[in-house]
Amino acid sequence: MAEQLIHSVLLALHNIALAGCAAAPWYNRALVMKRGQYGPKLHYELDKVVEDTLQDNEPYCIAFITTLFVTGVAMPLNRYAFHGALREVGGVVLAALAVKLLFVFGMVAIMMVIFSRINPRLRELWSRFAPGETPKETDECEFFALRARRKALCEVCLYFAVMVLVASAFLGFKT
Repeated sequence: MAEQLIHSVLLALHNIALAGCAAAPWYNRALVMKRGQYGPKLHYELDKVVEDTLQDNEPYCIAFITTLFVTGVAMPLNRYAFHGALREVGGVVLAALAVKLLFVFGMVAIMMVIFSRINPRLRELWSRFAPGETPKETDECEFFALRARRKALCEVCLYFAVMVLVASAFLGFKT
């Protein structure tokens, strides 16, 4: 019973993290698409809301991906703790696990690029903008180029999150 309870808690946390990994880029995408209707010219108040929203999601993304990874490792270890062996799995489960891990690590790589390179530079550029002032053209162009790069990477991350969700469905496959 303890094994099942621990597994259920881990699985619930894992599923919440998995949903967060897909929902965050989905809703961020919707926000960015709406903002895109106004073109690549700075609208200070609107862009502040967009930038604050996207940049403030960073700790949630890190928490979701960390929880996803930790609970994904903890579930088989839970079984090992109670039975002294991992569950025997077939080719379908191994393939699904490989696909899932590949896309999770892909999401981590994308997050590292966004959080360590793109977002800090966007913050630096943003600090040069002020309400009611016309920004320097070079700063504005770089700002929107970086936003476009971040958007493209987030699109890939969303695709990866969907693939993680799909692969997860096959992990319970019985051989």
